[in-house]
Amino acid sequence: MATYKKRGNKVKKGNQVSIEDQSTTAEVFNTLDETASRSEQWVEKNQKIIFTGLIAVAAIILAFLAYNKYVIEPNEKEAADELAFPKRYFEEAQNTTAAVDSLYNLSLNGADGKYGLIDIVDNYGSTKAGNLAKYMSGIAYLKTGDYESAIQYLSDFSSEDEMLAALAKGNIADAFIEIEQPEDALQYYLDAAKVKDNNFTSPLYLFRAGNVAMDLGKYAEAEGYYTTIKDDYSKSEEAKNINIFIQRARIAQN
Repeated sequence: MATYKKRGNKVKKGNQVSIEDQSTTAEVFNTLDETASRSEQWVEKNQKIIFTGLIAVAAIILAFLAYNKYVIEPNEKEAADELAFPKRYFEEAQNTTAAVDSLYNLSLNGADGKYGLIDIVDNYGSTKAGNLAKYMSGIAYLKTGDYESAIQYLSDFSSEDEMLAALAKGNIADAFIEIEQPEDALQYYLDAAKVKDNNFTSPLYLFRAGNVAMDLGKYAEAEGYYTTIKDDYSKSEEAKNINIFIQRARIAQN
């Protein structure tokens, strides 16, 4: 009679892996539970500090919004309203040749109890209108021959409008020319030319930089500025006769 061997109770490999996986998963969940528990305990222990911090942050945000609404915005509007009076005289002076100094002085100092540009800078200097008043004050001082004041106000002016920023630097350079500080003027002309690459301010101030460099005896530098105008701004007004200036700079070097 044939005899069969009795099979033992062997655990299949697949079942063994499954048990191990379950064990690992259980450990992970246990760890997560412990971490969550510790986090809850920490929150419970520090909830007063957390709550106080949230209130403080909310208070700062509300204070900032209130400051904008009740201080900055009214200030901006008030400054813009005040600027209307001196701006009228400033623009009139820009567009006429008669009694220009008188018009610029009215724009700077005001009249009939109305603020002038200087008052607006002093009282609303941090506003957009106050910032624009700095630029207008600088131009008015430049046109009336007070070059040091022109430099001061134009230097305090700042603008995201790259064209206006370039003009401000260019006018500072003009003021330095008037007080016989050509080295400073040269640097500001170069800075003005770099503010915004375009066919108006860039060649204009490069040309003036070239002329100042010639006066300073920096002939090779001058040739470089003139040549840049010829190569990069050939359609500009300054490029029309630029070959003459390039030739002068080359001759001066010999």
